[in-house]
Order: sequence, then structure tokens, then C-alpha cells
Amino acid sequence: MGSLAKKGLQQYLLQLQQHPLRTKAITAGVLSAISDITAQKLTGIQKIQLKRLLLKVFFGFAYLGPFGHFLHIALDKIFKGRKDTKTVAKKVVLEQLTSSPWNNLLFMIYYGLVIEGRPWVHVKSKIKKDYPSVQYAAWTFWPVVGWVNHQYVPLQFRVIFASVIACGWGIFLNLRARSMALTKGS
Repeated sequence: MGSLAKKGLQQYLLQLQQHPLRTKAITAGVLSAISDITAQKLTGIQKIQLKRLLLKVFFGFAYLGPFGHFLHIALDKIFKGRKDTKTVAKKVVLEQLTSSPWNNLLFMIYYGLVIEGRPWVHVKSKIKKDYPSVQYAAWTFWPVVGWVNHQYVPLQFRVIFASVIACGWGIFLNLRARSMALTKGS
């Protein structure tokens, strides 16, 4: 590894140790930016929509990073840091029945009201129509991520691991939404 990259990683790990909440929030914001820029480019948007990008960065920084930070601390306290198969299964089930539905619902509300600027009545209608399929898709993918995260990833890296995966998940959801829109428009 080059000395610059090595120093950067060492500095990042030091920040993660000294300022875990701030570091996870910034990381989630940066990964939200990478996800949105990639999704915008892959869906054919020629000029980056800066307002959309900044609002997604804000959501990652202000909500996703801090929520994940406190969620994983709480799960470790509830289950006393255990990593046996039964405990990991309980953590994954609890996470999938609580934070997964909440995060997807909150993001759909935020995206509709704040990013797209739609009225509540339209956002509510879209949620009624799309939320079940979004949550179902999440339940087919995220339990595996949760299992790996709780079984193998140390506590201080769990939010970062989930944020990296969420970066790819966000691109997938954007591409899926785009292909559904194109299919309806045909």
C-alpha cells in the first residue's frame, strides 16, 4: 500500500477511534454522495443534480451514520456482545423487523417531501404503492448483510460496512426505479 494511502487509512482509523459518531456520520455522507453520483450517471443524467446530491449527503450524514452508530451499540448492549449463531440470528431478526422498515419508510418520506418537493398527498400515495415491494426487496437482501455484519465485523466497523453495502444498494434502487419508469413510459 502506498505511503499516502497507508497514512490516510491510519488517520481514518484514529478518527474512528477518537470520534466514532462524527467519523461514521461523515463516512455515511461521503458514501451517500458516491452512491448518488454513480446512480445519476448510470441513469443517464448528464449534469449532476447538485441539490439532490447535497440532500442525500445530508440524509447520510445527519441520519444514517448516527442512527447506525447508536443502533449497533444498542444491539450489542441488548445481546451483551455475543456472536454465537443463535444471538446473531436474533440480532438480524430484530434489526429487520424494526430498523429496516423504519429506515425504508423514513427515506421514502424524505425523498418524496424534501428531495423531490412533492406534496404529502403524493408522497403518501407513492408509499402506499411502492413501500411493500421496497421492503420485500430489502428483506431478501439485507438479512445476509446483517448476518455477515453481526457475525464477522467488529462493532466499530459495522456502520461503515453497512454504509459501503448501502452505497451499492442505493445505486441498485435508483437503477430499478429508472427501469420501472422506462417500462411504464413505453
